[in-house]
Amino acid sequence: MQTVNPPVRDLVLVGGGHTHVQVLRSLCMQPIPGVRVTLVTREIRSPYSGMLPGHVAGFYSRDDMHVDLLPLCRRAGARLIHGEVTRLDPIARRLTVAERPELNWDWLSINCGAVPRAPERGIAVKPIGRFLPAWDQALARLAPGSSLWVVGAGAGGVELAFAVQAARSDLKVTIAGRQWLPGFPARAARLLERQARARGITLLLDREVTGFTGSQVLSAQGDPLPADEVLWVTDVAAPPWLAQSGLATDGGGFVVVDAHLRSVSHPAVFAAGDVACLQGQERPKSGVYAVRAGPILTANLRAATAAQDLTTFRPQRHFLRLLGTGDGSAVATKWGVALSGRWVWRWKDRIDRTFMARFRDLPEPMQPVPAVLPDGLQQDLPSPLRCGGCGAKLGADLLQRVLSRLPIRARSGVLLGIGDDAAEIVADGSVLVSTDGLRSMIDDPYVFGRIVTHHNLNDLYAMGAIPTGAVALATIPLMAERLMEDELAALLTGVVDVLEVHDVPLVGGHSAEGAELFLGLTVTGRRGPVTFRKNGLCAGQRLILTKPLGTGTILAAAMRGLPVAEALVSAVSAMDTSNAAAATILAAHGVTGATDVTGFGLLGHLSEMLRASHLGARLRVAEVPVLAGAQRLLADGVRSALQDSNELALHDFAQVTDRDVRLLCDPQTSGGLLAGVPETQVSSCLAALHAAGYHTAAVIGEVTDGTSELI
Repeated sequence: MQTVNPPVRDLVLVGGGHTHVQVLRSLCMQPIPGVRVTLVTREIRSPYSGMLPGHVAGFYSRDDMHVDLLPLCRRAGARLIHGEVTRLDPIARRLTVAERPELNWDWLSINCGAVPRAPERGIAVKPIGRFLPAWDQALARLAPGSSLWVVGAGAGGVELAFAVQAARSDLKVTIAGRQWLPGFPARAARLLERQARARGITLLLDREVTGFTGSQVLSAQGDPLPADEVLWVTDVAAPPWLAQSGLATDGGGFVVVDAHLRSVSHPAVFAAGDVACLQGQERPKSGVYAVRAGPILTANLRAATAAQDLTTFRPQRHFLRLLGTGDGSAVATKWGVALSGRWVWRWKDRIDRTFMARFRDLPEPMQPVPAVLPDGLQQDLPSPLRCGGCGAKLGADLLQRVLSRLPIRARSGVLLGIGDDAAEIVADGSVLVSTDGLRSMIDDPYVFGRIVTHHNLNDLYAMGAIPTGAVALATIPLMAERLMEDELAALLTGVVDVLEVHDVPLVGGHSAEGAELFLGLTVTGRRGPVTFRKNGLCAGQRLILTKPLGTGTILAAAMRGLPVAEALVSAVSAMDTSNAAAATILAAHGVTGATDVTGFGLLGHLSEMLRASHLGARLRVAEVPVLAGAQRLLADGVRSALQDSNELALHDFAQVTDRDVRLLCDPQTSGGLLAGVPETQVSSCLAALHAAGYHTAAVIGEVTDGTSELI
């Protein structure tokens, strides 16, 4: 059931762990009236720990064991902010996320997992998102006969060792730990010990491994022993920012919560999973408890926002343990009984796949109906009568507070700036002016502000110009005034942070209410040492593209709620990259003809240049850099709104290739520069671009006197 009320309070979820994904799934069906939900997560795809050993053994793909948080958040109506938390202030109710402005919250829930207590050398299994790429590299590095140690003889270490041995039977696998399967019934422990020895796994128990040199393991019980790689499946600790926050924590830094999963020191904070310590009901760190806590945390977050009674969480002392042995069998144990066999693995496999399927086959939301907000939230509801025209402007006090939060510094070239009816900038000669605006395509207003600023400045860099000033036009969705202030502050901070790097002042702007987040910029500039023109191409020049294509298709897929989280991260990284350095490099290598690739796609913008220069081009399709996943999405039928009209540019080219060339028409946001480079300058130009961070910059063709063709 969706509410038609605008948000008036903020609920922030930290981490996309096993508990929070269940909270989000519940929000898919029934949002919380009047509450804006934001997920802050270091990993944009959430790994399910129960399937990690099965993945290592080869039973599950990487996709099988991950929940893609992008479609989950989109269906739940939650904002997704990709970043790592570095500080929490529970008194001021602020959350600091690396490389972005602080987030304010009214209620906070923490389910971010734990960090390993492990030496620097070797591979820590947690967090899983960092383990997986390191494990891929280790697999490629370890030759047959290499020695691999798994440090930690608990359930996680033992199951992982079985999986490694099954995947790489040519490795010498050793399990080292102080105690064999603590907490397991004796019968199950003996059964698994026999199976480990039968599989050729060496067991070194009662041994405390203290370090790894890269070729030897160090222990407190004897001389160093040879090892080629070490996997640490040891005790975990809470993220350090929790212990520094002032929340009540236990000796390991874990948040102490009561039977309602609420902090015993700060009632607006909740926690679940490995990061929580349940007061009076301490349990081992296990994904089982995080999963079981999901419905209780969901109910209590809803109740807390409505000032209602909370539900008690009573974790069971005895639960079913299912431990895979990597060979298509598993061991089950509960109440001291142990069973094993292939049927047990099939049982475990069905449980795990059923759990993960809940986050792929997401429920449809109920039809929106009016909802009555609790009394505590009613007071902040904006007036239902909203004006148009100048009456839709944001309030003067709100704007003044936002401006005071922005890192704007005075500049000698700005005679009159923010605060006056018009800006006055010292101009030397002619002035270049460009304007553009975008509706928000991502959830994070700060990153959105950065992308739009890069996008607009690119019009000047595409001409070799030097930006001198910017004026912003922002539209903010209707919310409680405090939430609108935070949204505008984050948006404009993104703008100013990019402008400051380029020494460009923000000299004015306008803000208003609207149906969705929108940002436009008008930017001014002056001529640079070299002016690039669309008619500046010459026959024989090589065409260089500085950024990969595919942002339009990837953004279209993300807006549809498709599972493209990793592709979106790459697209955002490309869009949040300035073309300033590229323009300088191109100017130094004899470029006179260039443009930026944006809404009309590569072929549309190239066609403009060729018509203006009265020339043709030979484009080598296979050399065009493309973002990972974009070509597959296009082949699957994902198309941005401009795709069809952009494909008219294909008529300007003779097609002598069997390749799918439609991505050449994909509309780009904050795309790269396309330039004609003299043949003698190509090698040094490309080397300079790569050294400056444009790693995918490539020669994609050449300018000709004849007709244009795709080869």
